[in-house]
Amino acid sequence: MNIRVLPDVLISQIAAGEVIERPAAALKEILENSLDAGATDIRIELEQGGVKRIRVADNGSGIARDQLALAMTRHATSKIASLADLEQVASLGFRGEALASIAAVARVTLTSRRAGAAHAWALSVEGGRLAEPVPAAREPGTTLDIQDLFFNTPARRKFLKTEATEYAHCAETVRRMALAHPSTAFSFSHNGRVQARHAAGDATGRMRQVLGEAFESQAIVVDAAAGPLRVHGWVISPAAATASRDGQHVFVNGRYVRDKLIVHALKEAYKDVLHHQLNPAYCLFIEIPPDAVDVNVHPAKTEIRFRDARSVHQFLFHAVERVLARPAQTDAPPAPIQTGAPYQAPQQAAMPLHVNEAMAFYAPLAEGSGFRGQDSGCGVAPAAQPEMGQGDAPPLGYAIAQLHGVYVLAQNARGLVLVDMHAAHERVVYEKLKTALDARAVPSQTLLIPVALSADARDIAELGPHLDALRDIGFELSVTSPTTVAVRAVPWLLKDADPVELTRSLLREVAEFGVARLLAERRNELLATLACHGAVRANRHLTLPEMNALLRNMEATERAGQCNHGRPTWFQLSLRELDAMFMRGR
Repeated sequence: MNIRVLPDVLISQIAAGEVIERPAAALKEILENSLDAGATDIRIELEQGGVKRIRVADNGSGIARDQLALAMTRHATSKIASLADLEQVASLGFRGEALASIAAVARVTLTSRRAGAAHAWALSVEGGRLAEPVPAAREPGTTLDIQDLFFNTPARRKFLKTEATEYAHCAETVRRMALAHPSTAFSFSHNGRVQARHAAGDATGRMRQVLGEAFESQAIVVDAAAGPLRVHGWVISPAAATASRDGQHVFVNGRYVRDKLIVHALKEAYKDVLHHQLNPAYCLFIEIPPDAVDVNVHPAKTEIRFRDARSVHQFLFHAVERVLARPAQTDAPPAPIQTGAPYQAPQQAAMPLHVNEAMAFYAPLAEGSGFRGQDSGCGVAPAAQPEMGQGDAPPLGYAIAQLHGVYVLAQNARGLVLVDMHAAHERVVYEKLKTALDARAVPSQTLLIPVALSADARDIAELGPHLDALRDIGFELSVTSPTTVAVRAVPWLLKDADPVELTRSLLREVAEFGVARLLAERRNELLATLACHGAVRANRHLTLPEMNALLRNMEATERAGQCNHGRPTWFQLSLRELDAMFMRGR
């Protein structure tokens, strides 16, 4: 077997398989070159999903005549010149492969004019063969016209999808570029029809143009910094999450990326508020020193590696978790997190709920409330409800009625608030359990008469060595036989729950995960399950003071907008919306 050196054209065609997998990939590389050239206006024209034609014209710095052929040569680039440059890439493009790869598998015409030049020059390339540059007419900037992509590699072309599918990928590429570069104007047409026009502007305006008013109406502002690391943008309200992952946009130093570490950090931030298998939408921009991230992982440049992955993960997790955890006290975005130490992850502020307040849950209602299990010995005086219209109403207003034993109706300054009382109380109890456990002070309620229940011998055996650990979360259990356990105390916050069902839930979790894992990595899942048992149940009549106590607790509780399973806990109906329902003012 003889070893031979491959011809340059074949090398470029092989590279095209990695760099240019479909029209959208070619479009991405061209747009990156335009942006690197300082373009503030980019016009994109496609035919047949980009397979027949991709034409991109910009007003960037242009290419000189003697540089045109070099631009089409493999590993020729103006972006880097040394290993040191490669280790701190600040431009979008840098590998010098894209144009050569495109030219090897398409018919390409590159037309460019530098500012101050008498006229433009055009260079034609077909299947990797370059012609001589010829004079051409155009304003300063560059136009790249690509026709018949993969015309000379039919095996590669047959893997392309339908025109509609290829167009959709190209349109998504334009959307991502437009999101990342709001100061650049983009116009986009397909088969002669204009599909989008994005005027130059600010990030908020571009987000509205690209992602739409539906995203904007549910968007929560994120703006956090830790030394040289910054993240800003928007995450969607957990209640607006869907099963689709299409709305997830992350950019690192202006480059769209797909990174498992980032996705995991954001998923963890939503873990406590997201319903089942739903996925949040977000548009986030991460700024990090170029030497702290490696973008030379794959020719497509959408995969990256962080030098200090753990710090980045923690920073993103805490930044997003913080905004999702805001109580219902204000609609204003949080102030940016600032810290002097590089890569120091922002810490979530402690909730304004102390253990004695947890003990006093609903204690203001002790006298005459009818709330089962109240202990008037906590020393908190009953709170009077202000008359409607007097003073400043709290964010969730004052209760006016209970609907079908499930919903609380309240009136606030904006209109009507509708609260799912079980979901809301579940979140309040859950957060108080977490706070008490973090403080290692989970109070217990001793049962007047211990309750015995049967369980599988293996579960009982698992419990035995961990009775002290379970006491730390408020459960006092004792093993009375190989198949029987006695319940002597339960967490105080769950004292109104059925102790048998509460303990059976604990045993089910123990059977599946074991006590050690349950109290460590699955701690919050356990507390969420217990809180569900301890929350006020449907068809339970609440007095107005009890309903108002629930509203005040919601306002003081982080993540009060969603229950432990991610369901919304309350909705606001404004007076304008109510008027529209009844066609008032028409």
